[in-house]
Amino acid sequence: MNTQQIKQRFGIIGTSPLLDRAIDIAAQVALTDLSVLITGESGVGKEIMPQIIHQLSARKHNKYIAVNCGAIPEGTIDSELFGHEKGAFTGAHEARKGYFEVADGGTIFLDEIAELPIQTQVRLLRVLETGEFIKVGSSKVLKTNIRVVAATNVTIPEAIRKGKFREDLFYRLNTVPIHLPSLRDRKEDIHILFRKFASDFANKYRMPPVKLNAEAVSLLENFRWTGNVRQLKNVAEQVSVIESSRDITAEILLNYLPEVNTNSLPTLYKGGESSDLSERDILYKVLFDLKGDVTELKHIVLDLIKNNGAAFSDFENNPTLVRSFKKLYDNEPQQEKEEETQIYKPQILSKKEQLNEVEVVMEESLSLADKEREMIIKALDKYQGKRKKAAEELGISERTLYRKIKEYSIED
Repeated sequence: MNTQQIKQRFGIIGTSPLLDRAIDIAAQVALTDLSVLITGESGVGKEIMPQIIHQLSARKHNKYIAVNCGAIPEGTIDSELFGHEKGAFTGAHEARKGYFEVADGGTIFLDEIAELPIQTQVRLLRVLETGEFIKVGSSKVLKTNIRVVAATNVTIPEAIRKGKFREDLFYRLNTVPIHLPSLRDRKEDIHILFRKFASDFANKYRMPPVKLNAEAVSLLENFRWTGNVRQLKNVAEQVSVIESSRDITAEILLNYLPEVNTNSLPTLYKGGESSDLSERDILYKVLFDLKGDVTELKHIVLDLIKNNGAAFSDFENNPTLVRSFKKLYDNEPQQEKEEETQIYKPQILSKKEQLNEVEVVMEESLSLADKEREMIIKALDKYQGKRKKAAEELGISERTLYRKIKEYSIED
C-alpha cells in the first residue's frame, strides 16, 4: 500500500513531504515488531500513526488499545496497565486484568508517555525487554506478546536531564522514531485542511461552506498555529457557525485568531530576555533602546557645548560621541540613511547656534505610538501599500500589521 492509499484509508489530508515521510516510515515499520516513538507538538495528529502501524501489521486482527498516560492518576496507573489482585489496595474488591494482559498479541498505544511516573517507567522497561510483568499485589510473573507504540509532545532528552524520564526507557522506545511536523512547517496544507473542515461543518450544520479571499488565505498560512491541526479545526468551526457571510476576509478572520502565540519574530531582538515576548513587547524594547541612545547623545552634545565650548569640529576627536552617533545611525531605517548622512559632516557653529540646535533636538517627539505609526506608514509607502511586503520590512506578522493599520487609522 503506497502513501496516497494510506492517506485515503485513514482520512489524512495534506501534501507536505514531511508528512509523507512520516507515513512512509510508519508503513515500513508496521511489518516488524519494533517499538516506535512518535514525537510532535500537541494537535498534529500523532494518534493516527499507531493506527496505521497496527492496521498494516500482522497484529491487525488482535486488540488495539490506546491509553492516555496523562489522564490516569499516578496512584492507579500501574493497576490500569498491569492489573491487580483482589485486596491489593483499598477498593480492590476483585482481581482485574491490565491493558498489557488484555491486549496480548495486539498493539498498545501509550500517548503522553512522558507523564508516566518513574516507578511505572521501570515496569514498562521490563515489559519491553523481556515481555514480563507482575500484577499489583502479586508475585507471579506473567508474559505478554505486545507491540508498544508511544507518543509525546515533550522533548524527552530535556526530561531526562531533569530526572523525569529514564534514559534506558527512552532508547528502548525510540527504536524507530517518527516525527510529525507542526502545521507551520507544512504551510501548503493549511488552506487545504481549512477547506476540508469548512466543508465538513457545512454538511454538519446544513449551510453553505465558508470561503476565504486571497488576503485571508495569506493570513491563515502565516499564522503560527501553536495548537496545530486541532486549533485550525476549531477556528474553521467557529467561523462556519458564527459568521452569516460565507465570504471571509482577513479582517473577519482576525477576530478568530487569538492575540497570544502570534510571535513569529524570534530573531528581531536577541537580548537576554525570554523568547516568549510578544511582537509589541519586542518592538517597544527596540524603541526604548533607541530612545536611550538618543537621550545619551543629547546629553553628550549638551555637555560638550556648555562645559567645553566645543564645536562639531571636535567630533572626530571624541570616541564616545562617534560611537553614539554610529549606534543611533545603525538603528535608523535604511531608506533614511542616504538622506541623513549630512549629520556625519562636522560643521563649525557659533555657541548660540549650537545651543539652539540642541534645544530643537530636545523638543523632538519620542512618543512610541508616533514612532510606530511613522514606521508603518513609511513601510507601506515603500512597497506601494503591499501589506505582506511591509510586514516583512517591519519584522512583524501580517495580522499585527492589519491590527496596527486599523488602530492608527492609516489609509494604505
